[in-house]
Amino acid sequence: MNWTTAGIALFLLYWILVSYLNRNGTLERYNITNYGPLLMIRTTRGLKLLDRLAVPKKAWRLFADVGIRLMFIGMLAMLLIVIVSDISMLSSLGDNTMPEPNKFNEARNIFLIPGVNEFIPFTWGLIALIVTLVVHEFSHAILCRVENIRVKSMGILLALVPVGGFAEPDEKELFGTETTEKEDEGPVERTKSKAATRQQRARILSAGVMANFVVALFAFSLFFGPVLGAIAPIGNVMIMDAQDEASAAGLESQMIITQINEKPVENIVGMLEYLDTFPEGETVRLYASKDRVTSAYDVKIGAAEEDIKGVLIQDIVSASPAEAAGLQKGMRIMEMEGVPIRTVYDFRYFMNTTSAGQPITLVLADNTSAERELTLELASHPDEGNDKGFLGVFTSQDENVATSLGITVGEFPATTYISLLQSIPEMLKGIAGWLILLGLPIVGFAGEGFPGFSGMLANFYAPAGWAEPLGIGIFWIANSLLWIGWLNFYVGLFNCLPAVPLDGGHVFKDYTKAFIYRLTKNEEKSLRLSAAVTATFAVLIFMSFVFMIFVPYLVHGF
Repeated sequence: MNWTTAGIALFLLYWILVSYLNRNGTLERYNITNYGPLLMIRTTRGLKLLDRLAVPKKAWRLFADVGIRLMFIGMLAMLLIVIVSDISMLSSLGDNTMPEPNKFNEARNIFLIPGVNEFIPFTWGLIALIVTLVVHEFSHAILCRVENIRVKSMGILLALVPVGGFAEPDEKELFGTETTEKEDEGPVERTKSKAATRQQRARILSAGVMANFVVALFAFSLFFGPVLGAIAPIGNVMIMDAQDEASAAGLESQMIITQINEKPVENIVGMLEYLDTFPEGETVRLYASKDRVTSAYDVKIGAAEEDIKGVLIQDIVSASPAEAAGLQKGMRIMEMEGVPIRTVYDFRYFMNTTSAGQPITLVLADNTSAERELTLELASHPDEGNDKGFLGVFTSQDENVATSLGITVGEFPATTYISLLQSIPEMLKGIAGWLILLGLPIVGFAGEGFPGFSGMLANFYAPAGWAEPLGIGIFWIANSLLWIGWLNFYVGLFNCLPAVPLDGGHVFKDYTKAFIYRLTKNEEKSLRLSAAVTATFAVLIFMSFVFMIFVPYLVHGF
């Protein structure tokens, strides 16, 4: 039995126990409510603490007033994201370019539940979810007390493990109406007044979003600042496999190569070129890091790799120099300007040295192994700001490369990657930076996602500076901050959507009612129209999410 099966079995047993305790009245006796396997465990303890925390009322009202403005900015941003996504999907549906369903469309990944959503790691995700829910709900509760709205209870949400906290305001005081009667010699006059004013409700509802944004700002400031600054790349080249003499010398898979003799190893191309300068049988000293401890290993140079297989052309970009020159899928690039192209890294390294308008000579091989030579002129690169030459081919090859040391190596751009992470705050001056931040753990920079410094990725990095005494503890701090920041940012933005029962939905409904009332001067009509407008937005937003998730399955099949 694996851990997944054991976890599912334990959860089912827990759910059966909850159902049994609910049926015999035990949960009700202890003021516990269940929603399926989710338990709301209430208590009145801590309510006096809320009153003490709510004492600086002016500061809290200023905090919430800023939150109201941020909520409307977030509301507009989320609506634009939904609209642009819908337009993109409709466009791809119209021209038959709808992408096939992938992990982004799976039902398990719709919900931000650690351990269920495959993008969210269980440990870091659970820590982040608890922090997110606690600060959100308790900010609502504190603002309730600031505005003299009663809080009936507080407690925790439990689903086998704690998944968050909650505060339960008196909804009649927050959303309901009070009826007062006045009799002056004539008929009884009944008037209705809101228990909380529109401004008070907006403050209370926006406080949760504001708290999430503040926590996200704090967590991201630490993560992108002192924490990332204390994580240094060890190297970019990893041993994927070690054979025979290399293994006997002590080399193992997942070691990071830092240098050979006195030459630092920055990439596979440079490593291969350096090894080519040694004759077969000569011994070199290779330095490799394991568990962030670097050791030296003496390894003999083996036979040189004579068979140059080239790199496979997987596809051709239309209207590119490659297409104009007659290059086709299935061909292999063997040489470029007389330089042997043994690996994808050779190809990338060469292309990084080119410029637009540069003529280059290629040696190509087809599926019969017959070689031919042709010359073409590189075009301007389609990516804005990229001044390298553009050939117009998609290349493919097993990116693990065999070397003359008896080891197979792979490359990860550890130095470049952490530089990109550190550049994100500067990128927030534009929309692209915010989109990268929103999709960072799931999409990353190129669709690979960045779940944090864990697993194989952590092998490429080590603590530096002030974090050296912490050891791998710096990765725990970094991962916690990343997910606390991201979940608070995402949940805050999501709650801005103008759809009841989200906080943004209630605020949008109140402000829409006030706007319509100014036009109509009719209370009942403004209430009815604002409810209809908000319900329409809620349905449209819900249908947009359904459309984005399920349409690829309808087009390509389940």
